[in-house]
Amino acid sequence: MSHETQKPGEVRARLAAEPDLVFLDVRSVEEFEQGHVPGAYNTPLLFRTNLGMQPNPAFLAEVERHFARATKLVLGCRSGVRSERACELLTARGYTTLVNLAGGFHGATDPTGRLVEPGWASAGFESRQQAEPGRSYAELR
Repeated sequence: MSHETQKPGEVRARLAAEPDLVFLDVRSVEEFEQGHVPGAYNTPLLFRTNLGMQPNPAFLAEVERHFARATKLVLGCRSGVRSERACELLTARGYTTLVNLAGGFHGATDPTGRLVEPGWASAGFESRQQAEPGRSYAELR
């Protein structure tokens, strides 16, 4: 089965109604620490390096170590692009219930910088800078 894409309001409602739904933020550690969905886990798909963004070679192994394939996961990033890619990778590994957060955390923009798809923060939803215990990348890797 392929993954779904849902708008921030839909994801917020599902997180409130489904206690077994897990939010996985695939942004870099630095982005995650600047603000994230409350209760989110952080496992970066890419790392920020001197050469720009580079793939996390352990991404799939790290996700598989912490989340069974039957886990219901919502994936988010800055604008929805990295999380879309993460959904594709996890689908190929047998994950069956995946949701991509449309617009990501900040929202998707067009080439001129105009917001075209609101994200979690641009929708005005609560965010946190401190990870809950056991949910930061330093604790998960």
